[in-house]
Amino acid sequence: MSLIGKKVGEFTAQAYKNGEFIDISDANLTGNWSIICFYPADFTFVCPTELEDLQEQYDELKSLGVQVFSCSTDTHFTHKAWHDSSEAIGKIEYAMIGDPSHHISRLFDVLNEESGLAQRGTFIIDPDGIVQAMEINADGIGRDASALIDKIKAAQYVRTHPGEVCPAKWKESGETLKPSFDLVGKI
Repeated sequence: MSLIGKKVGEFTAQAYKNGEFIDISDANLTGNWSIICFYPADFTFVCPTELEDLQEQYDELKSLGVQVFSCSTDTHFTHKAWHDSSEAIGKIEYAMIGDPSHHISRLFDVLNEESGLAQRGTFIIDPDGIVQAMEINADGIGRDASALIDKIKAAQYVRTHPGEVCPAKWKESGETLKPSFDLVGKI
């Protein structure tokens, strides 16, 4: 079942961020735009490349008013150990949420019940805590965080311009569409 248009369910968890353990809850996913990226496990192979890539987009995402979170079924202690031992992960400034209970992974429907690991799910959440976009990749397919920039800009544009939609390959300042009877069959 799709989570698009649905409010994020309630959760509380601990996370590692900038040398500290912090508490995170669903309340952290409201009031601002948020991205949460689930990944299978710390100390693996594709995951550090994705999380480092996400860090490389972090400043631009922050400039768009977006909070960034990563989440795996590892603990916040494991996130700290990985952060302290990996050059790629050591660069990360955003919160790394621990989900050893699998509650958050189940809420977002990304838990592989057989392995007990989260799938590669990316969610864009609006300031009301509503999921606006989601993508789930197979374990062997890494994500490109730069694609999130255009998706965030499109979601923000649509939110502030009711009645307009962003067509494929839309870029900021690009033309939008106003769905109407006159457009039917003319695109």
